[in-house]
Amino acid sequence: MSADALQWFKSTYSGSEGGECLEVAFCPHTIHIRDSKNPADDSPTLHVAPATWTAFTKFAAR
Repeated sequence: MSADALQWFKSTYSGSEGGECLEVAFCPHTIHIRDSKNPADDSPTLHVAPATWTAFTKFAAR
């Protein structure tokens, strides 16, 4: 799936001034992650399984 076809989200904790933010797009079997400063369709993205994303967010919340 191309990055343009995904619905990308930034954390509500991210400010409007830009900077070091990540965007995520949720699919049934994959979580797509990219740098919000470079959202072009050909920019690199990281793909992880939903269970991996859940473990990461639980760890980050601690």
